[in-house]
Amino acid sequence: MNKTPSSERIHISFFGKRNAGKSSLLNAFTDQDIAIVSDVKGTTTDPVQKSMELLPLGPVVIIDTPGIDDEGHLGELRVRKAKQTLNKTDLAIVVIDASVGMSEVDKDLIELIKAKDIPYIIAYNKCDLLANIPETAENELYVSAVTKYNIHELKELAAKLGVLEENKKHIVKDLLSPEDAVILVVPIDKSAPKGRLILPQQQTIRDILDGGASAFVCRDTELVATIDKLKNPPRIVITDSQVFGPVSKMVPENIPLTSFSILMARYKSDLRLVVEGVNAVNHLKDGDKVLISEGCTHHRQCEDIGTVKIPNLIRKRTGQNPEFVFTSGTQFPDDVSEYKMVIHCGGCMLTEREVLYRMRCCKDQNIPVTNYGILIAYLNGILKRTIEPFDEVRGILE
Repeated sequence: MNKTPSSERIHISFFGKRNAGKSSLLNAFTDQDIAIVSDVKGTTTDPVQKSMELLPLGPVVIIDTPGIDDEGHLGELRVRKAKQTLNKTDLAIVVIDASVGMSEVDKDLIELIKAKDIPYIIAYNKCDLLANIPETAENELYVSAVTKYNIHELKELAAKLGVLEENKKHIVKDLLSPEDAVILVVPIDKSAPKGRLILPQQQTIRDILDGGASAFVCRDTELVATIDKLKNPPRIVITDSQVFGPVSKMVPENIPLTSFSILMARYKSDLRLVVEGVNAVNHLKDGDKVLISEGCTHHRQCEDIGTVKIPNLIRKRTGQNPEFVFTSGTQFPDDVSEYKMVIHCGGCMLTEREVLYRMRCCKDQNIPVTNYGILIAYLNGILKRTIEPFDEVRGILE
């Protein structure tokens, strides 16, 4: 069974007005009953997504969205949710009722998709109601969810336009040589999931193995013993950011040190931007609003890193009491201008497109943004050391 993480899959989203046949077309496209189909307008009230294998594309995430012409207070919220889905969409399929034609609402949506530089297909659904099929542009198709007309062609076009550019970035592989040893420090505490490693740890191990190097995994309590057991010093030590302070004292200065969160910022985000943004913590005052945002949703523990540990570290460092605002999952405000700074997690559960969108929101509005690992390293006085392995930011703190 393919276990490709959702964040590494091609995200294909279906957009359109109510009753354009989005859900029916999505079901025909996937040959599965993913979306609820009804003649009642507004049946889809929230984005619905499903990870699956779809030939000839491979591992994908298919997303059904609410109608972009929904009305009323709840309708406005649904439309906003639908448009937010664009931020993680790699290919948009705009579904238009062929018997009605393109509306101004459809045109506005297409302009928004173009502005976000997202490949898109215009699918004129319900073409079985037409007497003749008109000529189409290169990225347009007349289709029918009922008769399955041009469904295969829609998949082929999606495969052509939805192919992601090969990600030339690596988590850590490009820093390694074959047969290098890498130590991964994975503390096991109340917040650690039972019986498994979290996604960044899994992905880092795989990237190390892809580079022909060896991964040695230990808890912080066994770190010194693990280093001593190695014949040669490890090429790098990668730790969970939460134990940056004690780990930095255990690892000799001649051994490079960084964290999973910093590696994820380098892999999916703008490392220079989040390093430059961390200094804003020194200018926080009582009552300043600080947004702390996580890409995943999980049960909050009493010592949760985002809602408890980071705020406490900031209060201790600054002597100030800012107002902390928390978001998780798909929640992220388009307008961040009310915040003095934004602190984001590593983004392992988000697509690269969505992480970069969030970074751009901050950059465009001149709001400093940083990353969990960068901030914790900075507050522990070891940021320079932990970014030293990376050419793109080496020397930035001189």
